[in-house]
Amino acid sequence: MNAPLPRVISGMRPTGALHLGHYHGVLKTWVSLQAEHDCRFFVADWHALTGPQALPHDDAVYEMVVDWLAAGIDPERATLFLQSRMPEHAELFTLLAMHTPVAWLERVPGYRERAEDHPSYGLLGYPLLQAADILAHKGEWVPVGQDQAAHLELTREVARRFNHRAGRAIFPMPQARFSDAPRLTGLDGQKMSKSAGNAIAMREAPANVHAKLRAMPTDPQRVHRHDAGDPGRCPVWALHEVVCDATERQPLAQGCRTAQIGCLDCKGVLADRIVAQQQPWRERAAALEPKQVHWLVEVGTERARAYARKTLREVREVLSFQGDA
Repeated sequence: MNAPLPRVISGMRPTGALHLGHYHGVLKTWVSLQAEHDCRFFVADWHALTGPQALPHDDAVYEMVVDWLAAGIDPERATLFLQSRMPEHAELFTLLAMHTPVAWLERVPGYRERAEDHPSYGLLGYPLLQAADILAHKGEWVPVGQDQAAHLELTREVARRFNHRAGRAIFPMPQARFSDAPRLTGLDGQKMSKSAGNAIAMREAPANVHAKLRAMPTDPQRVHRHDAGDPGRCPVWALHEVVCDATERQPLAQGCRTAQIGCLDCKGVLADRIVAQQQPWRERAAALEPKQVHWLVEVGTERARAYARKTLREVREVLSFQGDA
């Protein structure tokens, strides 16, 4: 018999349509992993409740899932599901909470940063719910950003503590999988973010892509067309380094340093490259029917629940609870 594939688990808050930062920071990694891993990707709508944004709604959920599918997530290879439809996650969170010291949660950086804002119990327990999300599926690899590394370490501590109590390794020790582009520069030179209004959507209209990039600031010391520039000072170049390959970048960098090309020339190449990358995303999204997307999530949620129920049976057995999970 073939050995089971390594299991990957990861989720995203439902923020609606995604941007290039989401793709290069997370989705590109998801797509690359699904060929040789058992991937479980979920809509983290419970986690969204701890943030300042409005409550998640169906349009935001499914618009995000459309972008997942457009990026190349294959529902035949990956299981897509809704966190809020997984009572097993909530039960495991509750059971783990009974054995997790409050001090472990209080030292997580995200909580400490907001400790003076009278944070909710949900925010305090946020990383433990993340642990339940991962451990309910016995995740071995977790694609995360660097800012989530402390959360994943907490997950391992919780898993070790429970395994010790159980006297056997019920939970694996999940490992982080970091993106090669965790921080994509936005149109203002800061981190790309929808809330900051500096993003290019994954399915942005080509004309909008060109217009947004034309308005983007460049090397502040290159005032005139004939001034020599330095790509290292230019926020546009940070996008080139992620989107364009080395053979494309080399002549552009040389042209910038010698003033042989202007900033608009450089931006035009970048815009063309982004538009070309987006084209298959737009085509895949246009071919999807809303009912089809809903059905894929429904089927994935039932599949995910079946596995999580097996995990909860083991946990309940260790804790001497009776009955089926």
